[in-house]
Amino acid sequence: MTKFESFAALHVPGKPLVLFNVWDAGSAKVAERAGASAIATGSASVATAHGVNDAEGLPIALALANAERIVAAVELPVTIDFEGGYATDEESLSANLAALAATGAVGCNFEDQVIGGEGMHGVAVQAGRIAAARRGAGTDFFINARTDIFLQAKPDTHDVAKADAAIERAHAYAEAGASGFFVPGLADLDLLAKVCAASPLPVNFMAFPGAPSAKAVAEAGVARISHGPFPHMLALKAFEDAARAALAE
Repeated sequence: MTKFESFAALHVPGKPLVLFNVWDAGSAKVAERAGASAIATGSASVATAHGVNDAEGLPIALALANAERIVAAVELPVTIDFEGGYATDEESLSANLAALAATGAVGCNFEDQVIGGEGMHGVAVQAGRIAAARRGAGTDFFINARTDIFLQAKPDTHDVAKADAAIERAHAYAEAGASGFFVPGLADLDLLAKVCAASPLPVNFMAFPGAPSAKAVAEAGVARISHGPFPHMLALKAFEDAARAALAE
């Protein structure tokens, strides 16, 4: 079984793959040592670690170099948060995904928000972008298609209509060649279960402080749980606390 196949097989609804997101080769080795089944980066964490802003503030050359170092540091399959693919036109997207696949990564997150703009790409536009990404990355690469429907709306506005809009995108993204469907920001268990039941793709939930438990989201049908920027935030908080204590002595 290839790394692509073993990574895809880890996505089991009700028994989700847990990804404790890393930001560099060192943190990847720690996650591997802790018992991770796969390694995933978080774009915000990688950007912060490099002293720049998220939303593709990290130059693509650095993003690719960081991915290559992580892949070389661990034995596990690695998936990279590649944000919007660092391009809007399909030809450049294909080229950028080919470059990412060449690092040895087995997958990526690919989001539908408009980087550097407002809102989200239309369903048809984003489906075209996913198809272009698939052409560049190859047939086995795991494209985790992220929708920002729930991140761009306050939690108290999350409703059946937004869930239905997400389901529409899940089907369109699957037809375009996506491998998984990521719904960060969605924490309502009933709506999450609705999306999981209707999605043709395995669904990825993002854990965060105060979110439903891993057990609860697994019971909703989630196949993957990631932790986004929060592991890096915890690490920085521990570093800052220790630094303050040392400098105060």
